[in-house]
Amino acid sequence: MSFRIQPSAPARPNRCQLFGPGSNTKLFAKMAASAADVINLDLEDSVAPSDKDIARQNVIEAINTIDWGTKTLSVRINSLDTPYWYRDVVDLLEQAGERLDQIMIPKVGCAADVYAVDALVTAIEAAKGRTKRIAFEVIIESAAGLTHVEEIAASSPRLQAMSLGAADFAASMGMQTTGIGGTQDNYYMLQGEQKHWSDPWHWAQAAIVAACRTHGILPVDGPFGDFSDDEGFRAQARRSATLGMVGKWAIHPKQIGLANEVFTPSAAAVAEAREILAAMQTATENGEGATVYKGRLVDIASIKQAEVIVRQSEMFNG
Repeated sequence: MSFRIQPSAPARPNRCQLFGPGSNTKLFAKMAASAADVINLDLEDSVAPSDKDIARQNVIEAINTIDWGTKTLSVRINSLDTPYWYRDVVDLLEQAGERLDQIMIPKVGCAADVYAVDALVTAIEAAKGRTKRIAFEVIIESAAGLTHVEEIAASSPRLQAMSLGAADFAASMGMQTTGIGGTQDNYYMLQGEQKHWSDPWHWAQAAIVAACRTHGILPVDGPFGDFSDDEGFRAQARRSATLGMVGKWAIHPKQIGLANEVFTPSAAAVAEAREILAAMQTATENGEGATVYKGRLVDIASIKQAEVIVRQSEMFNG
């Protein structure tokens, strides 16, 4: 373990981030009533250029008038290579109330991108006397973003979460696919005549998780485009959870329950984690640094793994 202790990520539920376009006001109340932990009101990709201004005003009104309960309320602004983003930030911070929790910054390619938004947000907060500090989430969706992922993770004390945007990332990398997440038909190994499909997103996810955990940020998996494929969604979500990601986006309401199911530790997993902690407690009292649980060795590292599961369970179940 390094002398520099790895910081803890924010202790907030983040199993599912539900997205909805700011141009479709009919969805807002349904989003607020959903079981998603995080709401992302979108001003970016799901909103046509001609609708940017009205979508921004729709979102501001929704922040000020709808009861969002205890959900984390986030707005995805437009990317910094557009003429829209600065007005997104200014209007949100000057016109939306204190209920807004977070700004999501898309297509972040380097730490300077986050610095630019941070500087503007900080100035507006000071000028308007806002008492609630706005948090940031960034989306890694380019070759540059992944190349600079560690410096991005360290870019701002406002940063609480980081997501992988699979579609734009694939385009930036020149990947020969039109799929958004999940298994890709041509990404396989051949053993004799048997095909074995690999996960083309694994290395990017692992890099994001490592950068996030180094700097105390929540790593989140992004969208799964085929919302008719429940098992495909579950499979990718399970891979993400196993890697250390805390949640996944939902681009359709039916994906909310799937994400919550996967990223909530099962009763069996929690029970086993508690049994491991109890077994290690007994071993410690007996002066032993390790013990055997169900035929396998458990030690101090096992305590840390078990504690992660128990903490997650306690957060979701109060």
